[in-house]
Amino acid sequence: METVSVRELRNRGGEVLDRVARGASLVVTRDGAEVAELRPRGRRSPSSADLVARRRHLPRLDPDALRRDVDAVLDPGL
Repeated sequence: METVSVRELRNRGGEVLDRVARGASLVVTRDGAEVAELRPRGRRSPSSADLVARRRHLPRLDPDALRRDVDAVLDPGL
């Protein structure tokens, strides 16, 4: 895991947080001793209400047309 000093965190905080936002986990050191860890926050899962709201905005699906499209591309004997 990469390390970053308190001084670097203070002087270049925006750049350090950009690294974390891109997925890096960093150990913060003070006088060479590890004192903290910075890591990206986990993404929250969408609520069931959010998923239902998204579903309402999807286009309607014609299962027969989908099947014809799939059969046109793939061997139906598979």
